[in-house]
Amino acid sequence: MTLSKNSVAVITGAASGIGRALAVRLAEEKISGVAVCDVNEQGLQETFEIIEKLGVAVSKHTVDTSKLEQIERLKTEVLATHGRVTHLINNAGVGLMGTFEQISLEDFEWLMGINFWGVIYGCKVFLPVLMEQTAAHIVNISSVFGLVAPPEQTAYCASKFAVRGFTESLRHELEETNVRVSSVHPGGIKTNIARNSRIGEKTPKEYKAQGVKFFDKVALTSPEQAAETIINGIRTNNPRILIGKDAHAINYVSRLFPKKYLKVVEKLAGHRLDLRKKL
Repeated sequence: MTLSKNSVAVITGAASGIGRALAVRLAEEKISGVAVCDVNEQGLQETFEIIEKLGVAVSKHTVDTSKLEQIERLKTEVLATHGRVTHLINNAGVGLMGTFEQISLEDFEWLMGINFWGVIYGCKVFLPVLMEQTAAHIVNISSVFGLVAPPEQTAYCASKFAVRGFTESLRHELEETNVRVSSVHPGGIKTNIARNSRIGEKTPKEYKAQGVKFFDKVALTSPEQAAETIINGIRTNNPRILIGKDAHAINYVSRLFPKKYLKVVEKLAGHRLDLRKKL
């Protein structure tokens, strides 16, 4: 178990959703310090104030995780404030609606910059610091879409499969060290990722409203429940943390039916996972 009263956690994407819930939950554990990071300054300030009231040392950092120089600055700021980092939680992520034909290369690069390169930059910059600790943990947020790949999610699935593959390889590399590594695969979580998602360059505008409506229907797990599951995963050194009954079901179906899991998942869900069929 890596979590203790001396732990200092860095959490990206902490202005809302799972990131905020994790920051608050870790503060409730009365760890030594929490560094919250996001590009959303208003949401970040709200998270900061919640944790501050819990009496835990907290710092806030406005950071675009797709920029390496900003991650390097983040490390300098966190060490100056807290003196160490024991837990790195790469949670920042964005969504993109549209088929591969509808989204532009710029759309694709934007999403990969945050969802994938943000994870890589975070791990690369903070790993030397984590290696210096008695016990440390890297937690990278992937998705159930890092286990299965429905239509209209080419960029998102590419990023989340990449995060999963990178995380699993890194875990094997570090298994003889003091640094534990976990990949997290949430199912439908009640966050604003769909509402805040970008639509592709040629994606019909109707997709956004339909996508939000669909997401609200399938999002069954609260950010607080997700945070609790992740904390338990850290405590038990779980290398693959599945969040929600839907995530467990999808994981099972993808293993049992590797060639036709989409049809099985759609049958179990009672609806198609394809917005084009709803227009």
